[in-house]
Amino acid sequence: MHVPDTKVALSTASVYPANTATAFELAGRLGYDGVEVMVWNDPISQDIEALRRLSDAHRVPILAVHAPCLLITQRVWTTDPWTKLVRARAAAEKLGADTVVVHPPFRWQRQYAREFVEGIARMAGETHVRFAVENMYPWRYRDREMLAYAPGWDVTEEDYRHFTVDLSHAATSRIDALEMVRRMGDRLAHVHLADGSGSGKDEHLIPGRGKQPCGQLLEQLARGTFDGHIVLEVNTRRSASPAEREADLAEALAFTRLHLATPARRA
Repeated sequence: MHVPDTKVALSTASVYPANTATAFELAGRLGYDGVEVMVWNDPISQDIEALRRLSDAHRVPILAVHAPCLLITQRVWTTDPWTKLVRARAAAEKLGADTVVVHPPFRWQRQYAREFVEGIARMAGETHVRFAVENMYPWRYRDREMLAYAPGWDVTEEDYRHFTVDLSHAATSRIDALEMVRRMGDRLAHVHLADGSGSGKDEHLIPGRGKQPCGQLLEQLARGTFDGHIVLEVNTRRSASPAEREADLAEALAFTRLHLATPARRA
């Protein structure tokens, strides 16, 4: 009988607009195996010693660091994208995390985009930390589609050593998430678990509330040789209260553990 030992973590982005400290508190109380730190405008998320204190206080390990590569984090940890990745790697190494999540460059970051594939490969060869490049999506406005990322939003078209698959992004891209995972193969190192309806918005719904094959993917990973982490990166901004947010995050964790355990029960 296969008993999955995959760790299930909470992204600190999942409690927004609450802060990083709230994410650690909830992850500890609800029984998550760890957290992924989204480095963004919250000063605590940028402070290695503050993060270490939170991890120790709540007995919640930091499993991954998400580099500050969003539009809203363009000035976090300097404006130079390579410096951001160097600092994210250093944070991961010091905090005991084994993964740095990074997005492909924006098209207007021309020099960075030209150097990105080779640069990521070089950095990956200098550390035990995995640089897991995340699939993105085309930006849409009404009937128009804008390709905002370079080399492209479909990261499987490039020869990266490690990938992050984000199911909400797959929904926004209107692609087959399981087919993307198949293309990633054994280079799939990290999962951002969230649902989506296939609208033009990046929804990050609680798993089971959209149309993505969240349960099917978890069962598939549990049967295979996947050795990365499952991270709940969901949107709780519409939660009516802290209690409702906590209930949503508990539901997301229960969904994930149930489907990871299903192949073991069937064996």
